[in-house]
Amino acid sequence: MKAVLYICHGSRVKKGCEQAIEFVRQVQKEISIPIQEIAFLELARPTIKDAFLRCIEKGADEVYIIPILLFAAGHVKTDIPKILLQLQVSYPSVTILYGEPIGVHKSVSEILKNRIKETGVPIKDHAGVLLVARGSKDKDMQLDFNELARRFKQKTEYFYVKTSYLTGASPSFEEALEEMVNESQLKQIFVLPYLLFTGLLMKGMEKKIRDLDTEKDVILCRYLGYDPLLKEAVQDRVKNALKMGEIHVSYYG
Repeated sequence: MKAVLYICHGSRVKKGCEQAIEFVRQVQKEISIPIQEIAFLELARPTIKDAFLRCIEKGADEVYIIPILLFAAGHVKTDIPKILLQLQVSYPSVTILYGEPIGVHKSVSEILKNRIKETGVPIKDHAGVLLVARGSKDKDMQLDFNELARRFKQKTEYFYVKTSYLTGASPSFEEALEEMVNESQLKQIFVLPYLLFTGLLMKGMEKKIRDLDTEKDVILCRYLGYDPLLKEAVQDRVKNALKMGEIHVSYYG
């Protein structure tokens, strides 16, 4: 019997975990698999092992792992596979198949456009957009983020679109923001946090923008969050995994 196990990052902030659970429940409604469980990689329960055992207790002998993470970086490539490998050794009769993270998906551009629209700020002729990701040293993650930015620019009419990172990669948010503030042709800057949940990172961006010494309009948009449009991306990842049996990273059969 098949089971789908969704893995979210986890947060010390209770609201962040509650948002993740509610989002996954909405995804589950569109997936016709009787056994579906949620787990957190860190900072919250149930753990991956706990949720995996729950799948087995319900009769699953084929478990599809779907990471509810934005990119295929360290967590997707190393941390989760390490746990899955341990589980495969302990439960050799269970087939474990690993799906893709959200990655570069068509629905993401629409969410980003909506985040700017919902600010209610009229867009000027020479407007720029600064996309801000958490960041990673992983080159594939950076390539995916650049591709996402390229697609976003292609579907919009913004004069300038730039990527930046809060940690682990260059340019940093501070460097990119300063560069855009000093760009004479830019009259307006929308800062788009590419994050699934809020927290100290958002507060840090708010302070940096508040402390800017500039006459330009710098508007901080709402973070990506567990948007309803993101359901489409996750549902596609689940359906692809179920259809193809082996997706992207590893097969633990």
